[in-house]
Amino acid sequence: MSSAPTPPPTRSWFAPLTNAAVALGDWCLFAIRTGSGVVERAFRARELLRLCVEVGSNSVGVIAITGMFIGMVLAVQAYGQFYTIGLETSLGAVIHMSVVRELGPVLAAVMLSGRIGSAMAAELATMRVSEQLDALACLGVDPVKYLAAPRVLACLLMLPLLTVLADVMGLVGSSLICLHVYDIDSFHYWRHTREFVKLWDVNVGLGKSLVFGGVLSLIACHRGFNSRAGAEGVGRAATEAFVISFVAILMIDFVLAMLANTVYSLLWPPPTAKVA
Repeated sequence: MSSAPTPPPTRSWFAPLTNAAVALGDWCLFAIRTGSGVVERAFRARELLRLCVEVGSNSVGVIAITGMFIGMVLAVQAYGQFYTIGLETSLGAVIHMSVVRELGPVLAAVMLSGRIGSAMAAELATMRVSEQLDALACLGVDPVKYLAAPRVLACLLMLPLLTVLADVMGLVGSSLICLHVYDIDSFHYWRHTREFVKLWDVNVGLGKSLVFGGVLSLIACHRGFNSRAGAEGVGRAATEAFVISFVAILMIDFVLAMLANTVYSLLWPPPTAKVA
């Protein structure tokens, strides 16, 4: 007498959340190991210098072009609305605030995750597939501290500098359009900019870039170390590194923006509005 076939296992609704929690925990442990490698300096200074050149100076062109055209596009799109209400001289303050606090660090991080993050993930995934990581472990070298730590440190050092470059080029691009194409009065243009864009805004943008640099480099290295076998696994690791980094940058930017606004309100409370 044949036994009845066993029913297929039911998939729990909590399985995606469980998998996400496990992946986040594994990434946090990976970040702790990488951070210990940075503190212990478990890598060569020459390797860090090479990575800084790759991350920093080799990305100057694409960051500069992106920042300039973003500033120009913002000026073109916003001029019509500001001109109709007679506030075209305030256009510089709005554009420069947007570039310094949001668009500069976010776009620099996104461009770096596409150019450097994918390359890091593909490089480490190739080393994983070709068993070079296992060879380092057999030699008594922690591959995470030796390979991931300098890459994370290079992104932490270079992304704030690239963000400054993106901010400057965004200001240059928007000023060229506003002052030389739309003939906005330069005195009031720069006066409004000085009144509204403060040192706090610059520091907020640089702080965001520091967080973005650490997060995107850790995600790229983690995806490379956990790559699947074969050429398909290498390509998937590079794609996942960029996609996850992009989503993480947007989510973290929202959290940091809310946190920065809350801290600013606590340090400098706004005056109480009076209703006539």
